[in-house]
Amino acid sequence: MPTGRLAAGVHSVGRSAAISAPSAGPVRHAGALSRYAAAKPYVLPESLAELDGPTTGGITLPRHIDWGPHYVYDLADEADFRLMYERVIREAQTRDDLNAYLHAVSLRRVWQDLFLPLPVRAAWEARFPELRESSTTAAAAQWTNCTAS
Repeated sequence: MPTGRLAAGVHSVGRSAAISAPSAGPVRHAGALSRYAAAKPYVLPESLAELDGPTTGGITLPRHIDWGPHYVYDLADEADFRLMYERVIREAQTRDDLNAYLHAVSLRRVWQDLFLPLPVRAAWEARFPELRESSTTAAAAQWTNCTAS
């Protein structure tokens, strides 16, 4: 959970913060809590409804979000789509960054599959419990489908 408000929509999660994962289903996160991940400020939208980014086409992220080699994310490719969402969620500096590159319906669809640091996942799920619930529901549905066969 966020422990301090840095600026509008920016949160820092302290190292000693209690972070709880959903009780059902697998949670994808970036492993052990690093000092960087614990102290890094993350930007959160006020509501998921404001996320109206693209859902098709090729996207090149700005350098402040994706500082690696120039890359065009093909949103038709599921791996590219998830990778772009992970980078935007982890590296966005403003709400405008989130709004420009994330789409609410798409975010709900891929949330459980995103590889995110625990503090950022916890911050998003604390503000938007429906993300945690959609992950838990989807994980339960996957488990049911696996056991039925």
